[in-house]
Amino acid sequence: MTIHDWSTGPYPARVRIALAEKNLQSRVQFVSVDLWKGEHKKPAFLAKNYSGTLPVLELDDGTLIAECTAITEYLDALDGAPVLTGRTPREKGAIHMMSKRAELELLDAISVYFHHATPGLGPDVEIYQNAEWGLRQRDKALRGMAYFDAVLKQQPFVAGAFFSMADITLIGGLIFAGLVELAVPAEYEALHAWYARMNERPSVKNRVTMSEPA
Repeated sequence: MTIHDWSTGPYPARVRIALAEKNLQSRVQFVSVDLWKGEHKKPAFLAKNYSGTLPVLELDDGTLIAECTAITEYLDALDGAPVLTGRTPREKGAIHMMSKRAELELLDAISVYFHHATPGLGPDVEIYQNAEWGLRQRDKALRGMAYFDAVLKQQPFVAGAFFSMADITLIGGLIFAGLVELAVPAEYEALHAWYARMNERPSVKNRVTMSEPA
């Protein structure tokens, strides 16, 4: 399998963490797509992913799978023992719900803030910007942090009792928050404590170096 991504990107981080959690690193090769040069918006890459987003999983038969949730679903099912996307209908429903909330309320909101209310990836990539919309999404992300802090006061992981795709999505959101210097308010102690625990997981700690030569 081939992963087309950018090593420090928050969305690629989601798939890299999933790969490590499933111990599939040895089955993947990485191809770097330079976000800062806008390579993800060039015709060669758009032929692989119409949306022009990273990451993309390419299988040996030429099949291309984009979108982090879809890629994680595929990886989780490879060994017939899904642990990231849930085993039972109840687990699957809760995990997908909370992962989607982490996308909408935090990760995607921060992405809009980055692309619209900051210099983003630069003038060659950011063809249109709406700063007011970006700042509204920044505020949405802060509200999302408050929501997840409340969730994590009640349970150890985002979707319940065990680590899942929902945690990975929220980790991606907080990675992005760090990149854009959007601090998690100090009073969100449960969210801070959860993120500190997540950063001790080898899958999170080693996500960037995963693609470096041995």
